[in-house]
Amino acid sequence: MTTKMMMAALGAVALVGMSGMAMAQRDPAYAAARAAGQVGEQPDGYLGIVGSATPELRALVNNINIQRKAAYTQKAQASGATVEQMAFTSGCNLIAQTASGEKYKTPEGTWKTRTGAPPERASACV
Repeated sequence: MTTKMMMAALGAVALVGMSGMAMAQRDPAYAAARAAGQVGEQPDGYLGIVGSATPELRALVNNINIQRKAAYTQKAQASGATVEQMAFTSGCNLIAQTASGEKYKTPEGTWKTRTGAPPERASACV
């Protein structure tokens, strides 16, 4: 199986599980931090803090990332992929799903604000 085919298969598996996980993360504190540009999606599939953070924001992000890693681990075991492959594929999808005005990290490591244009993603994203 080629790398692109593997990434496409992982993407399909990730999309099925990501919608429920994303909905669970839309609590008021998360939604407020996201809308304020304090947090953003990263290529590695985890939520990142943009700039400085309060202890409460760090705790929120850590909790969400723990939930994500558990989901990635479960999906990786079910699909035969590694946790890192599943997290990367999910990161591709989560960045693609950001709305205009939300933050995301480019493959080069720069935080950007999503515009109406497609976000910058790794070339391996399908």
